[in-house]
Amino acid sequence: MFSTPEPTGSKRDRTRALIVETALRSFRERGYDATTIRRIASEAGVSVGTTNYHFASKNELVQEFYLQVQQAHRAAALPRLESERDLKDRLAIVFHTGLDQLTPTHGHAPEFLTAAVSPRSSINPLSPESNASLAIVEDLFRTAVDGADHKLPKDIAEALPGALVLAHLLLAMYWVYDESDHQAKTRRLLDRGLALLAMALPLARLPMLRRPLRELLDLIAEARS
Repeated sequence: MFSTPEPTGSKRDRTRALIVETALRSFRERGYDATTIRRIASEAGVSVGTTNYHFASKNELVQEFYLQVQQAHRAAALPRLESERDLKDRLAIVFHTGLDQLTPTHGHAPEFLTAAVSPRSSINPLSPESNASLAIVEDLFRTAVDGADHKLPKDIAEALPGALVLAHLLLAMYWVYDESDHQAKTRRLLDRGLALLAMALPLARLPMLRRPLRELLDLIAEARS
């Protein structure tokens, strides 16, 4: 599901890449709580001091994990978007491939959520440290909207990807608590939500509905800022 590039460059770069690879494997296999800096250092064959030199805390490595998940999300979604033009189906591709990347970590997801829930946590999905990962998600939604056959007003189409990022985060939170087989409830919720969105968005062309929809999208953008 995930792959780590072969280390290249200086010894320092190779050591850093080895620490990242070791940490990401441990996060996937053991979860957040059982993955400690000492364990990462031991499995990477380096000292704790060397690990701390490259990464001041475990949470910096969690951000590397977030980033790799979203890079895999992008790699899975983009080829599928090339052959689809319907807006709802393109959005479904982005949402479902995102869930696909999360699925192997579902057993440990509550640990990450517990660690991230504090507004002061550096691994909170809305923290500045998470910007790089969220930027990938927003760019995917923008690609999905921009490449679709639709007649949305330009301002609505431009604001929609940012709102969809928040929907993506809320869906991921629901997914954490979903104990149904293969998180089927989450996917059903997603598909029904997209069906409603597909019916509602064309109404944005009506002047009496366009303004409140735009204000709603602006409110969501403000909530994310």
